[in-house]
Amino acid sequence: MNLNTLYDLLHSSVEKYSDKVAFSMLGSEDVTYKEVGRRVKEVQDMLLSAGLSAGDKVALLSSSMPNWGICYFAIVTSGMVAVPILPDFTGAELDLLIEHSESKALLVSDRLFTKLSKDTISKLNIVIRTKNLSVISQTVQEQGTAATPKPEDLAVIIYTSGTTSQPKGVMLTHSNLAQQINYIYKLYPIGTEDSMLSVLPLSHTYECSLGMLYVFATGASTTYLEKPPTPSVLLPALRKVRPTCFLIVPLIIEKIYNSQILGKFTANKFMSTLYSVGFIRRYLHRIAGKKLTKAFGGRARLFIGGSKLDERVEKFLMEARFPYAIGYGLTETAPLIAGQISPAVKLGATGPAMEGVEIRLDNINPDTGHGEIVTKSACVMQGYYKNPEATADVFTEDGWFRTGDLGYIDEDGFLFIKGRLKNMILGPSGENIYPEEIETVLNSHAFVSESVVTEQDGRLVALVHFDTEAIEKLKDEFMTKLEITRDEWNHKKDEWNKRMEEIKQEVMKYVNSKVNRFSRIAEVVEEEKEFEKTPSKKIRRFLYTDRKSNKK
Repeated sequence: MNLNTLYDLLHSSVEKYSDKVAFSMLGSEDVTYKEVGRRVKEVQDMLLSAGLSAGDKVALLSSSMPNWGICYFAIVTSGMVAVPILPDFTGAELDLLIEHSESKALLVSDRLFTKLSKDTISKLNIVIRTKNLSVISQTVQEQGTAATPKPEDLAVIIYTSGTTSQPKGVMLTHSNLAQQINYIYKLYPIGTEDSMLSVLPLSHTYECSLGMLYVFATGASTTYLEKPPTPSVLLPALRKVRPTCFLIVPLIIEKIYNSQILGKFTANKFMSTLYSVGFIRRYLHRIAGKKLTKAFGGRARLFIGGSKLDERVEKFLMEARFPYAIGYGLTETAPLIAGQISPAVKLGATGPAMEGVEIRLDNINPDTGHGEIVTKSACVMQGYYKNPEATADVFTEDGWFRTGDLGYIDEDGFLFIKGRLKNMILGPSGENIYPEEIETVLNSHAFVSESVVTEQDGRLVALVHFDTEAIEKLKDEFMTKLEITRDEWNHKKDEWNKRMEEIKQEVMKYVNSKVNRFSRIAEVVEEEKEFEKTPSKKIRRFLYTDRKSNKK
């Protein structure tokens, strides 16, 4: 594959795969590659009729659907700049991003349109409804000019939802994205017989680059869901679509493993004892792997996780012989830097650098061999839009991009991620403590849903949001044992609080038995509500890391 621009990508695929289905909405429409080309021209004509020209910015704020990709291609192949925005930003944040990006037009889905202010809408040349490509409003009636983009031209501005700072607009060129597609093909080759089920937001670079652009470039097809991918929606969709490829975040497969697999194999003492025996565990994993393959439609040959998996889950996938791949990267790198695909994988690794990408470690700790991962390739962003200071901060003096991640590279060139540089805690004797590693152990406990490990007064404290379903089940068992009803609950709250304190101690004992000496936690503090998250579903750690312990 040898693409130079997204213009090349669109026109090459429309010509080669004309009658094949490119995009589908589950249960409704199928859109062929030829029809994609026709609709792209239709949207371009609408934008040009509202006075937009090459170089102008166009915001794309929509749920995933066939017309999302069509609108994206219409913008970037006319020489304009797409500004895809994550749907989970607040209304005020959306107004701010549209203004900051200097977008002159908006392509928007119905639900998200209601989040925007009238003032923002009134300033736009044109607003187009993504569902049926109709014009919602148009304030300018004049003819703009399109241009065929060059490789070095800006294609998109993507606003990241950082966990520690205000969103920044990542500028990616046509070459950045085209080269990413070229590199991905060498790592995860797919073709015209492949099909993808899309469950992640298309405005996320991972889903856009791998799940839309790459799939479109290879002549494969992608199916979208009208509803959020809850188990009740996802499992029937998998059976109907029977995808060969599936992009997923680790959290989804980890939840499946903890609830459907580990839960069944450790349901009682007898099963738990059997499961602890190596050859029996591997046999049980093979059986579970076959069932999982069937649940995924029976045709899955490439299941791609967006970052490294919990090692217990990855070990299960390896022993179950379930086809999986792992990718590592950032929005700023379009996104992939490294990746691995089974069976050529190493447990806990994210794989070697992709062909065409260089990685190295800076500021290496001589005791651990860990350093900051920096990278150089044709996929690295131009910089942050209208933010030269932030841009300068993330590049080394010799022009390599600082990922902000800590890790090490083994003798075979496989990259292992330890955690975020900003999150690392320095222990009392100078040890590097990675909270993400402790959180992985915490989150594997049956009663824990999610967690944040933080340092408070020189002690490691685990803030834990317990699994609501597991706790409610435990509460029912507790009431049955005491022979009380829900109406009598208030009279036994003191006893329940004692039980919850016991659970906290159980969790702490469990974690401390599995981590090194200087990573042991001193206290578990319950977070009653789910942790506040960014639009890309990452915990806003900075809201929790400066808290004081509950301990007096």
